[in-house]
Amino acid sequence: MRSKLDENRPIFQQIKEMIEEDIVEGILPEGEKAPSTNQLVAYYKINPQTVLKGVNELVDNGILFKKRGVGMFVAEGAREKLRSMRKRTFQEEYVWSMLQEANRLGISEQEIKSMMDDLKGRNDHD
Repeated sequence: MRSKLDENRPIFQQIKEMIEEDIVEGILPEGEKAPSTNQLVAYYKINPQTVLKGVNELVDNGILFKKRGVGMFVAEGAREKLRSMRKRTFQEEYVWSMLQEANRLGISEQEIKSMMDDLKGRNDHD
């Protein structure tokens, strides 16, 4: 769990994204029990309805499922579903923008590939 929430973004969205991130990273494997509403409420000191809103979106999207009286669990195929959704978002938000800018600057696909190759292996501190 994150140490604190961003006050400038909807909390239910952050709860949803935090659980999604844990699933994508493999911290919450498929079939594993997700943090309970009570745990999240106690940890972040937030309204239970706020947590439920984020969790229910994950249930509605087939990422989590409820076991009555037991809790919420990560659905089979959830990780791949989330990765697939993120790949589409990545393509639309990053690749499309990059291609538009490359086109404006006259950068060829080969030059883009060369730039990407140059950046591989580079760490965040370079």
